[in-house]
Amino acid sequence: MKVAIFFGSKSDTEQMKKAADVLREFGVDFKAYVISAHRAGALLARTVRQVESDGCEVIIAGAGLAAALPGVIASETVLPVIGVPLECVSPGKSNGLAGMDSLLSIVQMPPQIPVATVGINSAKNAAYLAVEILAVKYPELRAKLADFRKKLADDVEKNGGLGIEL
Repeated sequence: MKVAIFFGSKSDTEQMKKAADVLREFGVDFKAYVISAHRAGALLARTVRQVESDGCEVIIAGAGLAAALPGVIASETVLPVIGVPLECVSPGKSNGLAGMDSLLSIVQMPPQIPVATVGINSAKNAAYLAVEILAVKYPELRAKLADFRKKLADDVEKNGGLGIEL
């Protein structure tokens, strides 16, 4: 396992599945864990130590509301942690903050314990960032990423990105 994906609630599964899909696309091994930083802190600390000893190299952590999960994980490991701020939406209603509470909670980490942070509900970007981090060490992953980026550029050019009539 190269990446561990953590999130604090089963209700976050749909958003965090997007990170898993990207990692699968690049052939990156991962495991996912649903553990609340507030409700099960000791279990979270043990699990972070376990994934570290299992060879994990990057952690993606999605959280909503107070969004403590990425920061708590970062305090337990020296591995890079990528935080995904999640908008908390119960069926039919939002908490009214549209994920801004989560974004600010994750991005405003104290000095010396950083958490890389992607956009609200951007689990896919967290996975792409994890792939970039791993690509520094793994040449085959670096090649896949370079091919992916070339295809992105080719698609833009093919689809008229150089100039279109309005």
